Amino acid sequence: QVQLVESGGGLVQAGDSLRLSCAASGRTISSYAMAWFRQAPENERDFVSLITRFGRTYYADSVKGRFTISRDNAKNEVYLQMNSLKPEDTAVYFCAASPTFHSAYTRQDEYEYWGQGTQVTVSS
Repeated sequence: QVQLVESGGGLVQAGDSLRLSCAASGRTISSYAMAWFRQAPENERDFVSLITRFGRTYYADSVKGRFTISRDNAKNEVYLQMNSLKPEDTAVYFCAASPTFHSAYTRQDEYEYWGQGTQVTVSS
Protein backbone atom coordinates (compact mmCIF):
# COMPACT_ATOMS: atom_id res chain seq x y z
CA GLN A 1 0.00 0.00 0.00
CA VAL A 2 1.08 3.53 -0.75
CA GLN A 3 -0.27 6.47 1.20
CA LEU A 4 -0.13 9.89 -0.42
CA VAL A 5 -0.53 13.23 1.33
CA GLU A 6 -0.68 16.49 -0.61
CA SER A 7 0.21 19.88 0.82
CA GLY A 8 1.00 23.39 -0.33
CA GLY A 9 -2.38 24.54 -1.56
CA GLY A 10 -3.83 27.91 -0.69
CA LEU A 11 -5.42 31.15 -1.82
CA VAL A 12 -3.36 33.25 -4.20
CA GLN A 13 -3.87 35.99 -6.76
CA ALA A 14 -3.68 35.58 -10.51
CA GLY A 15 -0.07 35.59 -11.63
CA ASP A 16 1.25 34.18 -8.36
CA SER A 17 3.03 30.87 -7.84
CA LEU A 18 2.47 27.86 -5.61
CA ARG A 19 4.40 24.67 -5.06
CA LEU A 20 2.42 21.57 -4.22
CA SER A 21 4.05 18.61 -2.51
CA CYS A 22 2.99 14.98 -2.39
CA ALA A 23 4.58 12.92 0.36
CA ALA A 24 4.42 9.15 -0.04
CA SER A 25 4.68 6.52 2.66
CA GLY A 26 4.27 2.79 2.90
CA ARG A 27 6.49 2.02 -0.09
CA THR A 28 9.19 3.72 -2.02
CA ILE A 29 7.73 5.42 -5.08
CA SER A 30 10.95 5.60 -7.06
CA SER A 31 9.63 3.03 -9.55
CA TYR A 32 6.14 4.50 -9.74
CA ALA A 33 4.63 6.80 -12.32
CA MET A 34 3.42 9.80 -10.35
CA ALA A 35 0.77 12.21 -11.51
CA TRP A 36 -1.24 15.24 -10.54
CA PHE A 37 -4.92 15.62 -11.34
CA ARG A 38 -7.32 18.42 -10.47
CA GLN A 39 -11.03 18.74 -9.98
CA ALA A 40 -12.98 21.98 -10.04
CA PRO A 41 -16.50 22.17 -8.61
CA GLU A 42 -19.03 20.33 -10.78
CA ASN A 43 -16.24 19.20 -13.12
CA GLU A 44 -14.61 15.86 -13.72
CA ARG A 45 -11.17 15.10 -12.37
CA ASP A 46 -8.71 16.14 -15.06
CA PHE A 47 -5.12 15.15 -15.75
CA VAL A 48 -2.54 17.85 -15.06
CA SER A 49 0.91 16.30 -15.21
CA LEU A 50 2.88 13.07 -14.89
CA ILE A 51 6.47 12.09 -14.23
CA THR A 52 7.69 8.60 -15.02
CA ARG A 53 10.18 6.58 -13.01
CA PHE A 54 12.81 7.73 -15.51
CA GLY A 55 11.94 11.40 -15.11
CA ARG A 56 10.06 11.87 -18.36
CA THR A 57 7.33 14.45 -17.95
CA TYR A 58 3.93 15.02 -19.51
CA TYR A 59 1.57 17.97 -19.18
CA ALA A 60 -1.96 18.93 -20.05
CA ASP A 61 -2.03 21.61 -22.73
CA SER A 62 -3.71 24.01 -20.31
CA VAL A 63 -0.70 24.04 -17.97
CA LYS A 64 2.19 23.47 -20.37
CA GLY A 65 4.85 26.13 -19.91
CA ARG A 66 3.47 27.23 -16.53
CA PHE A 67 3.62 24.08 -14.38
CA THR A 68 6.61 21.85 -13.68
CA ILE A 69 6.45 18.40 -12.12
CA SER A 70 9.46 16.93 -10.34
CA ARG A 71 10.31 14.17 -7.92
CA ASP A 72 12.81 13.56 -5.15
CA ASN A 73 13.13 9.81 -4.74
CA ALA A 74 15.38 10.19 -1.71
CA LYS A 75 12.54 12.00 0.08
CA ASN A 76 9.81 9.87 -1.50
CA GLU A 77 8.10 13.04 -2.67
CA VAL A 78 6.69 14.56 -5.83
CA TYR A 79 6.16 18.25 -6.50
CA LEU A 80 4.15 20.49 -8.77
CA GLN A 81 5.53 23.98 -9.25
CA MET A 82 2.73 26.19 -10.53
CA ASN A 83 3.62 29.59 -11.97
CA SER A 84 1.54 32.31 -13.60
CA LEU A 85 -1.57 30.95 -11.95
CA LYS A 86 -4.95 31.78 -13.45
CA PRO A 87 -8.44 31.76 -11.92
CA GLU A 88 -9.25 28.74 -14.08
CA ASP A 89 -6.54 26.79 -12.22
CA THR A 90 -8.78 26.87 -9.15
CA ALA A 91 -9.46 23.27 -8.13
CA VAL A 92 -8.66 20.54 -5.67
CA TYR A 93 -5.35 19.03 -6.72
CA PHE A 94 -4.76 15.31 -6.23
CA CYS A 95 -1.59 13.28 -6.29
CA ALA A 96 -1.81 9.80 -7.83
CA ALA A 97 0.53 6.85 -8.19
CA SER A 98 0.72 3.92 -10.54
CA PRO A 99 3.20 1.02 -10.31
CA THR A 100 3.56 1.11 -14.08
CA PHE A 101 3.40 3.72 -16.81
CA HIS A 102 0.32 3.44 -18.98
CA SER A 103 -0.09 4.95 -22.41
CA ALA A 104 -3.52 6.10 -21.24
CA TYR A 105 -1.87 8.10 -18.47
CA THR A 106 -4.48 10.86 -18.57
CA ARG A 107 -7.17 8.47 -17.36
CA GLN A 108 -7.67 8.49 -13.60
CA ASP A 109 -8.61 4.81 -13.54
CA GLU A 110 -5.01 3.97 -14.52
CA TYR A 111 -3.82 5.02 -11.06
CA GLU A 112 -3.92 2.76 -8.04
CA TYR A 113 -3.26 5.19 -5.21
CA TRP A 114 -4.63 8.65 -4.51
CA GLY A 115 -4.14 11.38 -1.96
CA GLN A 116 -6.93 13.31 -0.29
CA GLY A 117 -6.32 16.49 -2.27
CA THR A 118 -5.29 20.05 -1.54
CA GLN A 119 -7.33 23.12 -2.47
CA VAL A 120 -5.86 25.75 -4.77
CA THR A 121 -7.85 28.94 -5.21
CA VAL A 122 -6.72 31.66 -7.59
CA SER A 123 -8.47 35.01 -7.35
CA SER A 124 -8.63 37.45 -10.24
